[in-house]
Amino acid sequence: MKNSKGFVLVALIGMSCFLLFSACGLLGDKSQSKGFNLFTLDQDRALGAQVAHEIDSNKREYPILDSIQYKSVYQYLYKVRDNILNSGQVTLRNEFGWKLHVIHNDSVLNAFCTPGGYIYIYTGILKYLDSEDQLAGVLGHEIGHADLRHSTRQMTEMFGLQLLLDVLAGDRVALKQISGALIGLKFSRAHETQADECSVRYLCPTAYNAAGGAGFFQKIMDSNSARPPEFLSTHPDPGNRIEHFINARSTMGCTGENTFATEYKAMLAKLPK
Repeated sequence: MKNSKGFVLVALIGMSCFLLFSACGLLGDKSQSKGFNLFTLDQDRALGAQVAHEIDSNKREYPILDSIQYKSVYQYLYKVRDNILNSGQVTLRNEFGWKLHVIHNDSVLNAFCTPGGYIYIYTGILKYLDSEDQLAGVLGHEIGHADLRHSTRQMTEMFGLQLLLDVLAGDRVALKQISGALIGLKFSRAHETQADECSVRYLCPTAYNAAGGAGFFQKIMDSNSARPPEFLSTHPDPGNRIEHFINARSTMGCTGENTFATEYKAMLAKLPK
């Protein structure tokens, strides 16, 4: 019995050391972004798949548009996604699947991307935006979060090593706890700023206006709404973000100016009313 316990302890210590070295980039973390992360890329993919399963199982809260019934909408969105991924700027372009899902809820102005690249976008924000470059800016921002692995970096800070070891051991309760936290995760201001910069960098080699992501925040500013989207309460000020998008576009020397507004409006007409 003592030998068995000793073996388990050594195994856990060994796993802990492996995770620590991996988190520090010593075992080839391909994300190349700074920050402590106990999760491997395989675990990012596994967690993303688990979150996707949780969302798919909750059709009342997350009514996802059928990809066959709304085939033309998904084709359009995948075209925009591919323009971003093929820019040559997404570090984990081939490591994650980058699958798109549209959630039918016109009252929600939001989009999010899980670890492993599962992208969710609400019809509310699709109908709020005016052009394809704005959509590309939003998608670029969400892809940036996953590309920099912000979600699992925050999971590391929130839960630490013990819960991760429980997940690795197959603890379903621990896995569900992490999955639930990922669905409602709010990023830090620093992470939001980094994702904004990613959006500009991804769009810079394309025909899009690389500061397209600023369009969403400009609409928020122009509306003078007393109740902006809840997620903005923890984000950098919209006005500052607009300026940051524009300055980043200038600094990076981006020359694309196309908005593709006509094509975007044609896609909107195919969404459910």
